[in-house]
Amino acid sequence: MFLLSSATRQFGRGETSFRYPLKRICLKMSSSTSGKALRVLVDMDGVLADFEGGFLRKYRTRYPEEPFITLDDRRGFWVSAQYGRLRSDLCEKATSIWESKDFFIELDPLPGGVEAIKEIAKMDNTDVFICTSPIKHYKNCPYEKYAWVEKYLGHDFLERVILTRDKTLITGDILIDDKPDILGVEPKPTWEHILFTACHNKHLSISSSQRRLLSWFDDWRSILTSKRQ
Repeated sequence: MFLLSSATRQFGRGETSFRYPLKRICLKMSSSTSGKALRVLVDMDGVLADFEGGFLRKYRTRYPEEPFITLDDRRGFWVSAQYGRLRSDLCEKATSIWESKDFFIELDPLPGGVEAIKEIAKMDNTDVFICTSPIKHYKNCPYEKYAWVEKYLGHDFLERVILTRDKTLITGDILIDDKPDILGVEPKPTWEHILFTACHNKHLSISSSQRRLLSWFDDWRSILTSKRQ
């Protein structure tokens, strides 16, 4: 069983306009559980959309006199937490960037990501969904996430968007996500977490049982193939 809900990714990430696309997602996902389709869940920010690059660019534009953290020096998933350690008031300034209108819709795609998702969507016996967590400051973020997907993947792909507070509740075979630790209500999610390499996690060591995807130019096809065996 899975749950579709509003969600939060607070970095330190029309009343009926989403109802019917989400309803169709439920039907599509449940229809594949009894078949042989491989279900691939793909995170959005930091995996398909360049959150880190977009944040740094807008932060430096809005606060040109303030100190900043280069992408090479990023450590830890929570952007605001690292800025807060740099100076306490910078935490709020960092947060103001992704809470602003047009932040999410203006994020650039990460190289190769859109093309990879389109290819996966065309594969036989494969279902791919974007599984993403909007920030709590919801005035702009949920709408802009849908708009980003429509802009780069097309209107029909809106049926494949899952907004959730807790990704452990979503059933799948693979979750490609840049967050190192994905915790939630379900202690043993059905999916294997493939860690997508990002500036904030590239220095981390992973266990022998975990796999990384270095970029969308890495061999993601072999990962999918391994899950079919």
